[in-house]
Formats: sequence, structure tokens, C-alpha cells
Amino acid sequence: MASSDRFRRRVQALLADADIRLDGARAWDLQVRDARFHARVLAQGSLGLGESYMDGWWDAGSLDGLLLRLVRARLDERVYGVGDVLDGARALVLNLQDRRRGRIVGERHYDLGNELYAAMLGRRMVYSCGYWRNADDLDAAQEAKLDLCCRKLGLQPGMRVLDIGCGWGEMLQFAAERYGVTGVGVTISREQAVHARRLCAGLPVDIRLQDYRELDERFDRIVSIGMFEHVGVKNYRRYFRLAHRCLQPDGLFLLHTIGGNVSRHRTDPWIDRYIFPNSMLPSAAQIARALERRFVIEDWHGFGPDYDRTLQAWRDNIERAWDTLPPRYDARFRRMWRFYLAASMASFRARRIQLWQLVLSPGGVPGGYDAPR
Repeated sequence: MASSDRFRRRVQALLADADIRLDGARAWDLQVRDARFHARVLAQGSLGLGESYMDGWWDAGSLDGLLLRLVRARLDERVYGVGDVLDGARALVLNLQDRRRGRIVGERHYDLGNELYAAMLGRRMVYSCGYWRNADDLDAAQEAKLDLCCRKLGLQPGMRVLDIGCGWGEMLQFAAERYGVTGVGVTISREQAVHARRLCAGLPVDIRLQDYRELDERFDRIVSIGMFEHVGVKNYRRYFRLAHRCLQPDGLFLLHTIGGNVSRHRTDPWIDRYIFPNSMLPSAAQIARALERRFVIEDWHGFGPDYDRTLQAWRDNIERAWDTLPPRYDARFRRMWRFYLAASMASFRARRIQLWQLVLSPGGVPGGYDAPR
């Protein structure tokens, strides 16, 4: 009993630094449902926090509000488990995003089932940040983002476009229909490839179930939206070397990626285990070092706060749809998904992570590049 009281007092003191109370009355206060929570979160850090939420050991009226305060107080930097240290050492030694390990995220995340993503993502199955500058709803924000990408690339009829990590094919469908281009899209997700081929049927678009490292052909333009987060720092130089090889000398490459404020070599342990295995967010410094001597940075556009709004729309969609989805998305899965979306909202809202679009050219655009917005 003495130990459990000590653990509770320790957790209570940590949460107080984030203006969170145990069993308090505010929406962001943490309601403990199982007294084992205190020892678990102290021993395992963010992994224990996420897993104990999945197991129903605690709740909060506003999950994103609670996690926002944890992120702002940087409690993840003060509480971590032995497994966190071991995972860090593993990431330094191994290439967690080599060809064999790189396919794991396709199997465990993107192949969860198209019905899940169709329910969450809206009319267009675009699993990345919308562009809300002149948009009032999710569908308009996603269409605005796709059009922004096309305008930044300066797409013209007849151009050949490569989409690295094409998802469910929405970008290539949009570009082919609105801008008259031909395209090749690569993905490591079987579910995505099946859907993308069906979506782009009748268009001059070739969807391939293929690792990006197998590409060796020329394109007028390259786009990559929400895929770079799975490349890994050990592969960044090779990634940009490949993009440079595949791009025409007068071409443009648009890279759309989530980024972090600090250079790291791995992701959060809970995210790694349950959401995006072997992923990591690049820092600005890591990107700049990797593309040096390969590309000129023509434009670097950040609109990270738009991702918070996108995630809120996804949460609203999926919460309305849970009861219509198959039984395999059970109560524990739903709590896992809620934690994932809320933690992502909190990280963007706290400005801990960002959303960047870079426009790159092999040798610099003559006279300069005028970036659309």
C-alpha cells in the first residue's frame, strides 16, 4: 500500500506541472479507473500511458486537452521506461526502414481495412493534412491541398508525374483529371494499391505495388505526400539521390511531410508499437543535410496548425461511424484510435511537430520560383 501511495503522489506531482489533476472535475483532468495506472505509467512512460488508456485504466473528458497539457509540459522527456532506452539504442544500430522492415507499416497500418479509412477520411481518401486557408470543411480542404500541390508543381498536359507513396490514388486521379498529366504511383500497401487502381481506372495512371527504392526511370515532376515519415534518417540521402535520378533536369519535386523541431532517430514508443512501426519524423536539419548537393530548395511552406483541424474532422467522422464498422474494430481498437488521433492533435496544437511542403529543383529554377499559396 505504501508503494502504491508513493506512486500516486509522484504521478500527481508530475501532472500538477501540466495543470492536470487526478480525478478532478475539469474536462482535461485524468480520471483513474484502475489504481495500477500510477506504477505502470511511471515504469513505462508514454508506452504505459497509451496502453493503460487502451485497457480502460483511465479516462478524460477531453483526451486531446489532457494530452496537449502533457506535451506542453514536456512530461514525456521526464518519464520514460527501460524499453524506451533500449528502443533508442536499437534505432541507432539498425536500419529500421530497410526494404524488409519498411513493408511492415503497410501491413500493420495501411492494410487495416479500406472501410476504416473511408469512414474517417471523407469524400476523398486523402490521409494527410488538408489545406484550410479558404476551406470550410474537410472535403474542401483536401481538394484545396491537392490543387495546391498541382499548382506548386506547375503541372501541364502531357507531363509525366511520379507519386512516391501514392496512398489510395487521389493525388494522381486529381492531377490526371484536372491537369491532363500521366502518372505512376507506388505504394507498399496491398489495400491501397487495389483501391487506387480502381479509382484511376480509365486514366493514364499506373499504380504499382512497389518499394520506392526499385524506381529507375525519368519523370517531369515528382510528388510525395505523407510518405517521407516512413523513410528513416539512415535512408534520407538515398531517397533524395533516387528522386534526383528520376527527375528531369528541369523538373520539380514536391515533398509534403510532417516534421519535428528536434533531430531524432526514432518515433514515440507507443506510436511505434501500435500505429506507425519503424517510422520517424524528420527535422529541418536532417532534411537539409540529406538533400545537399542534390536539390535547390525553391520553397519551404509550413501550415502545421491545419493538421490539428484535419485531425478533428477525422475524429468527428470516425466517432459517427464506429457502429457501422465490422466487429474487428472492437472497444480496445477504438480507444487506441482515439488516443492516436488525440495525441496527434495535441502535438500539432502545441507546435511540437509541423507540416511542411518543400518544392525542390535539381539545379535551381532560372530567374527564381514563384510559389503559389
